[in-house]
Amino acid sequence: MKGDRVEIVVDAGDTTRTYEVVASRAGRRVETAVRRGVVEVSEVTRSGTVVRTARFMATRVLALVEQPVPREDVGEAEARAQSRPLREDPKA
Repeated sequence: MKGDRVEIVVDAGDTTRTYEVVASRAGRRVETAVRRGVVEVSEVTRSGTVVRTARFMATRVLALVEQPVPREDVGEAEARAQSRPLREDPKA
């Protein structure tokens, strides 16, 4: 979902570096996978097409932080819609 992001903290020898992969458009999501010693973070469209990928050696990754966008419950959205004042008719 747009706004989802993953932060990757990598050991770069004498320092650490932080990288971010963000779902930049509506309908996109960020997926993570660890395969054969490689951490792969990808931005993916609704249809499953990979837009961009970041790959890191698993031995160098210090932290992998997934930060999803806060989602609303259906009940919260309905409550907010009901609490909105109705428009008054200006002719009345």
